[in-house]
Parts: sequence; structure tokens; C-alpha cells
Amino acid sequence: MDGSFGAHDSTQKKRPKISVTIENTLRLAVFDVDGTLIDSQNSIVGAAADAWRANGKTPLDRETVLSVVGLPLLECIVRLAPEEPPERHEALRDSYVEAWTRKRESGDLEEPMYPGALETLDELENAGWLLGISTGKSRRGLNSVLKTHPLDGRFVTYQTSDVSRGKPHPDMLLSAMDETGADKSATAMIGDTTFDILMARNAGTYAVGVDWGYHPTDELWAAGAHAVISDFGDLPETLDALVRGEKP
Repeated sequence: MDGSFGAHDSTQKKRPKISVTIENTLRLAVFDVDGTLIDSQNSIVGAAADAWRANGKTPLDRETVLSVVGLPLLECIVRLAPEEPPERHEALRDSYVEAWTRKRESGDLEEPMYPGALETLDELENAGWLLGISTGKSRRGLNSVLKTHPLDGRFVTYQTSDVSRGKPHPDMLLSAMDETGADKSATAMIGDTTFDILMARNAGTYAVGVDWGYHPTDELWAAGAHAVISDFGDLPETLDALVRGEKP
């Protein structure tokens, strides 16, 4: 959460189309962030607990909080506190943003990258794949992650919940393909939640789940994943098989 759960900016911006001509045979791999590239669960659960306490509520258990990661922030809050009126949802959202900001400014934010993530991104990039991001984070929250890790500048398209409709709506993936010129037959979404899988299926792209994130593997399969991997190192071969029309 940090944008899913995290800093949220409702300002709508029109994304410029990338000014290069690329044939539709290019391959595009779009990654979720929280639970896929980085493990931010401790910070997410901690910030949610702080927000609930600040509003006189008992903090929720870890599993419940992590179940909504990937959705836009306000939708996360509504799902976690359906009994509350809209003004209380907004207060909980604001408290969460404040708690996350305090963690970032104090250096207490935990967002390590998952093992093998950087090496796999390098391998895909060297093999000619274009890399993209599709996240429930705000762009401000995403920029913080990109600067914290050696990720800045390596993605060609950035899709965030403050400029697109959130998952599982296909808007972010459709925008990523539009910006890059990629065809859905050579585009894959990689993520750890059913929201990622459903977004990919709604956009007509391949859907690859990862089993180290926040939603159970059986739920990823049930949502329609074309493949689910257990190790980042398996991703390049899995993606190549999918775009060749083969079973991974």
C-alpha cells in the first residue's frame, strides 16, 4: 500500500506517448511492485496499524491488510473498513499516508527487493524485453522506490493508480501497450495478487503470478494465471514460452 496503501495524489495527468516507432513484435514485461519486486509488507501492516489506532480503531491482522495490497489506497481503506462512512474512510487514508511518510522520513521504511529481482530484470532487458511498471502506488510513492533501489531509468512505461483506473481494471496495461506500441500477444503482466492476474486477463495479455507475494497461489490460478513461478530466475523462460504459444 503506499499509493495502493501509500501516498495518494488524485491529480489526473495525460501520459505522453513514447516518441519512438517500435514494431508490434516487441515484447513487453510489466511488473507489479509491492509483493512482486519489493517486500514492503512489514511497513504496510505497521502503517495500517498506526492509522487504525490514530482513529480509535483496533488494528487489523496481517493477512487481512495484505489481502488488499495492489488496489488504490482509498479502495483499500473502504474494503478494510466497510462499516465506516466516507468521511471516516478519508480520515483513515490520511492517517495511513501520514504514518507511511513518518516511516520514510525516519528511515524506518522496510522495502527490500526480492532475491533475484535485479538479475532477472537485467536478463530480460539484455534479451530485448521492454520493462514496465503497473502499481497501486501513487507516482510519488513509486518514485521513492525507484530512487531507493537501482531501478530508476530502466523501465519504459510507468503506470500508477493516481493517473489510471486501478486494478483489476485493464486501464494501466492498455496504457502501457499504447505508450510502447506493444501488442497484447507479446505483453505479460507479472504480479503477486489476483488483482494483477485479473487486470492482465481483462486487458487480453499474459498473466504470470509469483508465489512469494501477498495472495495465495491457488487464488492466482483461480483468477486465470497462465503461469505461476516460485523463483525469479524462472521468469525469462516462462515469458519466452508464453509468447511462443507454448505451455511454460
